[in-house]
Parts: sequence; C-alpha cells; structure tokens
Amino acid sequence: MATDRGTVRGAVEGKAVCFRGIPYAASPIDDLRFAPPRQHPGWTDVRDAVRSGPAVPQGPSRLERVMGRRVPDWNEDGCLTLNVFCPSNARDDARPVLVWFHGGGFTSGSGGWDWYDGALLAALGDIVVVTANYRVGPLGYLYLPEIGADNLGLQDQGAVLRWVHDNIAEFGGDPDVVTVGGQSAGAYSAMSLALDESTSGLVTRVLLESGPWGLPPQDPQNAAQNAETYLSLLDVPGGPDAGKWLRALPAEQLLSAYGQLAAHLGRPGNVAPPMYPVVGGTGVPAAWDQGLGSGALHGKAVLIGTTRDETTAFFGFDPRIQDLTAAGALDVLTEGLGGRAKEAYQRHAAQLPNATPAQIFTAVQTDAIFRDGALEIAAHHAAGGNPAYVYQFDRAPADDEHALGATHCSELPFLFGTFDAYPDSAMLGQPGDAERALGQRLASAVAQFVAAGSISEWPDYSTGHVQYLT
Repeated sequence: MATDRGTVRGAVEGKAVCFRGIPYAASPIDDLRFAPPRQHPGWTDVRDAVRSGPAVPQGPSRLERVMGRRVPDWNEDGCLTLNVFCPSNARDDARPVLVWFHGGGFTSGSGGWDWYDGALLAALGDIVVVTANYRVGPLGYLYLPEIGADNLGLQDQGAVLRWVHDNIAEFGGDPDVVTVGGQSAGAYSAMSLALDESTSGLVTRVLLESGPWGLPPQDPQNAAQNAETYLSLLDVPGGPDAGKWLRALPAEQLLSAYGQLAAHLGRPGNVAPPMYPVVGGTGVPAAWDQGLGSGALHGKAVLIGTTRDETTAFFGFDPRIQDLTAAGALDVLTEGLGGRAKEAYQRHAAQLPNATPAQIFTAVQTDAIFRDGALEIAAHHAAGGNPAYVYQFDRAPADDEHALGATHCSELPFLFGTFDAYPDSAMLGQPGDAERALGQRLASAVAQFVAAGSISEWPDYSTGHVQYLT
C-alpha cells in the first residue's frame, strides 16, 4: 500500500490484512523531543509493516494488578506509529473507519499491544480499524509552552487523524466516515478531538468508553506548578534553557522523576495523573462540558458507556481506601465533591445496605468520575436531536478474588476479542463461551455504530435507555 511517506507491505492474518508500525510522524528525539509532531522524512524501499512499533517511553501502569503486567517494550526512537487493520475480502466501496486511542491515565499504554489488536473487530464489522501510539507522561503532557511542550500527546493524536484523512483510502477506508474513539484517557482525548475546531472536521462519529468525565482538564496554573516541581526533581533550571537540559537527559531519568512527582502529588481517592491535557492549551480550548454546551458536537452520533464498577480498579488494592471508616470516607469524598459528598455517600449507602465504607466510597467515585458525566453527555446530546447510545458493561469474572466486579478496562478484551492476550488478568478471569458470545454482541454493536451511526438492536438515549451488557 502506498502512503504519503512511502510504500508499506502488510500481512494477512486470518480474515484481516494487518499493517503494523507505520510511522505517522518523525521520531520525537533530539530536537524533536518536547516539540509538536513533525512529518516523517519517509522511505524509498517497500517497508515491511508486520510488527508494531515500540511503545512510547513510560513507566509501569498503575493498573497492572487489574489488567496484567506488560514487559517494557518502549523506545523513544520510532515510537510514533499506527496500525491499520482491514478485512481481507475484496470490496468496491470504501469502508467506515474507527480510529481508536488506548487508555492508561495519560501515563502508559500502546496502540501496538496485543490487547488492542484490531484484526478481529475489523473482520467482524467489515470496517477499517486504526490504533496508534501517542506520547504520554512527561514527554506527552509536561506543560512548558515556552519550549514547545503543550498537550503534545493530544497533538500526536491530531496528527494520526490527519494521516488517516490523507492515507486511509489506500487501505480501503472512507476518509469521510471516521469514528474517533477510545477508552479512559483515550475517550477523554477522543472528545477533545471531536470538539476542537482544528480536528472536529475530521470526525464523523464518537465512541467514548469509560472516560473520566469528572476529571476537569488541568488548569494552566496548576500544570505550570507541577512542571516547576518536576524540573526541580530533575535539577533542571527553569527559563529558556530548560528545553536544552530536558532534551539532553536520558528518557529513563525523565520517567523516574515523573514517578517521584506522582508520589508527591498522590492523595487517597485521587485518580488524576500528575500531567494530563491542559485547558486553554493546544487542542483543548475549553472543558468538555463547555464545548458540549456550545454545540461543537452537534451532528455527530455518540456511543458512550461505562463499566458497572469502574473505580474498583483504582481503589481495590489501596489500603488507604480499603481501611476507611464511614467518617474517613466522607472526609476524603468531601475533598473532591465538596458539599455534595454527604448526600452522595448516604444515597449510595442506602442502595448498598451491606457494603463496607470502602465499597460505598468506591460506588460514589464510580458515579462522580465516570457515570454521571457519561449520562450528562448522552442526555445533552440526545436533547439536541443527535443520535446518542448508552451502554453499561456489567460482566464480572466468576472467580472474583479481589471483588473487582465489572471494573475499569474490563470490556476491552470483549471489544477486540483478544481474550488470550490477558493470561494473568484479575479483571477477566477465565473466559468461556458465554464471554465470547458477549464479546461478539459488544463488538457487533460498536461496528454497527461505526458503519451507520446507529445500533438497530438498541433504543437510543432519547428514551433514556441504557443497554446493560452482562
């Protein structure tokens, strides 16, 4: 296949043709570290695209005990790549496209991991699936505009959308029918891309899985303070020479200091990473609710959902939360919810009469961080006459040793059909025929939405309908 940078050769895998590790931007190394994505210089020979590129530099995921451990596979050089999955059957007309961004708290993850292999989804739904890497952690979200560091991870994602617009027709995709989607941080990013005027024209539909809508975009002043603390941990002077120092340090040292910053800022019950998209920065002119209120999403169909027990992934292994008393839980909730905390705690306690304070706290946080915002988005969008579909993923593993329930990320192996990629995952357990059938239902609904902007088996949210998947 020919791209605007050179020709690539993929491979047939089952019922899909897969092109992996295609560069969409130049390697962010040397002078391009902490710089907006630049055009890749290209290549002259046919490039084998049979292996995913390396992950972007990152530390371990904080959800390793939930999802399973990944062997580090990052390399700053060559990390800005994407993967294209196409059905192998011939077809004259162009297929709808799903551009899907991974989660990881803006701190970890890779679109090239086998967790997110799009081959089965592409073949099942007769769509083209694109997954991609984008810079995370300090390399993606350090806020130092004076050196070019300004929502760089989001700028990378914008570059992916532009690559798709310019190249996807060669792979049998329709550049005019593009769903942008993702899970968790990827959903948060997809919403930003759909709302920002520089990228919204590249987006037809929006798929939002478990976005942390209760997490407001980072305030520039707060982001600048965190950047100052980060520089001090690295013993790097601020000012105009900061970029020179930061570009000279090993990536490992940048990641180590980021881990120290996370420990410094960490508070019980707080799921915010040290660095994430800054409101007012490039690609985020306003918070999502303001963008929604301005009508920026009007005309784009939305599919949005949550898992039933989102925040068990964050709090289920945290003794600071598990050991809370009722008074302690209310104190922690008040820090985040203010005057709403007491009513929310009491309401959830009444709904969960045998629950511990930790379980009540976790249920409150699931609604506050994930579900309330999802339903607000759906209700506002549907009220404006736009197609909006809502699901809740309720399946929990039969052998649920850690009482995770249907936790954050638990729908991912079902969407992609990649059950075998999670051999030691507490959130999945041992999947059987029922799980694979559920995965077919979820993947088919998503593919139908990508193709048509509707789901024939589900009523839309104009009726208040939530599709429960169990």
